[in-house]
Amino acid sequence: MSTLAHVYRARQRIAGRICRTPLVASPALARMVGAPVYLKLETVHPTGSFKLRGATNALVALAEQGVKRVVTASTGNHGRALAYAARALGMEATVCLSALVPQNKVDAIAALGARVVIVGNGQDDAQAEALRLARERGGACVPPFDDPLVIAGQATIGLEILEALPDVATIVVPLSGGGLFSGVALAAKGIQPQVRMIGATMERGAAMHASLAAGKPVSVDEVKTLADSLGGGIGLDNRHTFMLTRALIDRVLLLDEAAIARGIVHAYREERLVVEGAAAVGMAAALERMLSAERGALVIIVSGCNIDIELHRHLIGAA
Repeated sequence: MSTLAHVYRARQRIAGRICRTPLVASPALARMVGAPVYLKLETVHPTGSFKLRGATNALVALAEQGVKRVVTASTGNHGRALAYAARALGMEATVCLSALVPQNKVDAIAALGARVVIVGNGQDDAQAEALRLARERGGACVPPFDDPLVIAGQATIGLEILEALPDVATIVVPLSGGGLFSGVALAAKGIQPQVRMIGATMERGAAMHASLAAGKPVSVDEVKTLADSLGGGIGLDNRHTFMLTRALIDRVLLLDEAAIARGIVHAYREERLVVEGAAAVGMAAALERMLSAERGALVIIVSGCNIDIELHRHLIGAA
């Protein structure tokens, strides 16, 4: 299980490979919430999402052990991050994706030199194929979220937030498989236990939300959503992120597709940001008046910018 000590070790491991991302004020959202609101911009990474932190931490650790080949399953952003980190470290990467992954994300992974395998109609199918390929071809399977090294890498975001804004009261995190949420919560609550941790996700196919409600990991039907990066299951044999998320989460917010679209449009028009649906859920929650000003300053993690550009143009034009 990841600990705060593992998070500090991860920061040392990825130093010089990952940039410290900006924390910027949002006057527009602050007016709606009634408290200071800051956006943690994970969109500035070379691969366009926070996933580069966890993938880099995992691959540097594996490279230290002499591993030369890695395999993963992804809804897009983790695969891109893994391909990027693997190329930087001279490792061979294979990324398994389902048919639901947007083509722009598939193309970006292939462009980084990874072998791309399209299989099935959901993250669970892609994960099964990744495990099969790792067994048959050799190499390490690097999960997109349920892995201590990946969690610790994502947790470095929490360290940066607490260092930049020690009096933060609430952190809003996109919630999917739980690697990002459990990592940030582990770091934030480990330093400042009173920080309120809120997970924001889509209404359609939210596997972690359904699992928390059931008290154990459960399967859900994976469906098309603007927040495609939040899709997929958490794994019925989940070993890390479910327990961490259950222990550290204070509240889950569910956003419908219209609200997510409004979040994307707000990001572009008011914050001058191009973001994907998964990154818009926190801003959407503020727009929907779901966030309270009672406790003080809020930080919203803006997790990625890898939206299909034609979809983005359509949403902006239709608003």
